[in-house]
Amino acid sequence: MPSILITGAGRGIGLALAQQYCEAGWQVIACHRSRSPALSALGERGVSLHSLDVVDDAQIGELTASLAGKPLDVLFNNAGVYGPDADAFGELDAAGLLATLHVNTVAPLLLAQALLPNLLAGSRKVIATLSSRMGSIADNGSGGHYPYRASKAGLNAALKSLAIDLGPRGFTVLVLHPGWVRTDMGGPHGQLSVDESAAGLRRLVDRASQRDNGKFLDVDGHELPW
Repeated sequence: MPSILITGAGRGIGLALAQQYCEAGWQVIACHRSRSPALSALGERGVSLHSLDVVDDAQIGELTASLAGKPLDVLFNNAGVYGPDADAFGELDAAGLLATLHVNTVAPLLLAQALLPNLLAGSRKVIATLSSRMGSIADNGSGGHYPYRASKAGLNAALKSLAIDLGPRGFTVLVLHPGWVRTDMGGPHGQLSVDESAAGLRRLVDRASQRDNGKFLDVDGHELPW
């Protein structure tokens, strides 16, 4: 039975991923900051639930200790934030920028580092991380949104390096854009439901091979510019 650890599984895309992988017969480790009734229901179906704030070093330590010696096939870094409401030039402050960078850029890299022994013991060796095309420098034609754009661009750079460093060890590192999704972050006018986005992301993860290592992919599978 393949195994996957998903962060930010309390709601939105993360919850949909946990539900779909559970339905597909995977061993799912769902990490969350708050436990919704839907997530609790997954726990009753055998999904392993772990409280995790991805910027809390102590909680990351507790998670890795609880998983010591357990092989992990896929790490899906889904947890993320949009950042402060005041995100235009002239309104920025260091606290808002740094908090966004911590969640979106630093945390996924440190979690992959902490779980590397588990991933090395797994058979798939896939690290999938939710980024955004708003982190694409080449695709930025509208400006603004400084904390979010900077955090995702930094994430993309870090993951590209991770792909280069871990590729020789058999890893596939995927950088994924979920599409414009109807979530609290994406708003009510998104083109995709959370279930549709999760299904597309699952297809990318499930079919991934080393030829996809280091690619920045849209939910529909086409490559995005850095």
